[in-house]
Amino acid sequence: MSLTGSATVDCRTAVEDIEEYLVSKLADDPTCAPCAARVRESIEECIAAGACRIGTTGSAEVAGNKGDRIAKMIDHTFLKPNATPKDIERLCAEARKFGFKSVCVNPTYVSLCKRLLRGSGVLVCTVIGFPLGATTTAAKAAETRDAVADGADEIDMVINVGALKAGEYEKVKHDIEAVVEAAKGRTVKVILETHLLTDEEKVAACQLCVAAGAHFVKTSTGFGGGGATPEDVALMRKVVGRSLGVKASGGVRTKEDAEKMIRAGATRIGASASVAIVTGKKSQKAGY
Repeated sequence: MSLTGSATVDCRTAVEDIEEYLVSKLADDPTCAPCAARVRESIEECIAAGACRIGTTGSAEVAGNKGDRIAKMIDHTFLKPNATPKDIERLCAEARKFGFKSVCVNPTYVSLCKRLLRGSGVLVCTVIGFPLGATTTAAKAAETRDAVADGADEIDMVINVGALKAGEYEKVKHDIEAVVEAAKGRTVKVILETHLLTDEEKVAACQLCVAAGAHFVKTSTGFGGGGATPEDVALMRKVVGRSLGVKASGGVRTKEDAEKMIRAGATRIGASASVAIVTGKKSQKAGY
């Protein structure tokens, strides 16, 4: 295609296609698969840092929010069971407008989001074993494979909380490993549901996530009656060091809330009040 005349070159789409090719090749090699998600994350960070130079058809939209580092850390979330396609269309439009890192939706809407966000640079995240984490490992792996086939870029799985509290650490580790394997190089975040755990259990859970090859530890589902706290984020960061990301999720509704989590060590924020966080306006949404 010529770069002159009336032809329009969607550079962002080209970058996405190259990214998918590289990640798929890495994921096909068992020795490289653990690196695939980190490669994707690095590519997306580079794109975010220079979006106005890489993008053409959507560059002005993203560049307007380029300086907002918080927006680039937010998984814009809508996980209510009564979510409609119209709700998801609005979610994706907001994600495009404000340049959020991803949208986080239930698996049934992954393919719709992938289509709506094509060329935007916004990732599609979905949830597995949600919200209880009590489905079987085989079911979680199957859910993950379906989500990947539909186009999911990131997977947020719920840990087997009961097994963790019972001290069945090998079972918990295997549960995470199965999802990591099924994700084929996509970023896997493990939801600990921290408000149900003692500090000792939080430490053990983080250590298991590192050992199982996950890429993030995440505080909460937002459905269990508790949310993220700076103290939990700091503890999780202390345990995983710089080897994993830390996602603060549940109850993060203002810019001040988000900044507290970031100072404590969060590298990703999960929120339904994302627009309020980046604009300072009061959120009209109540929870996920």
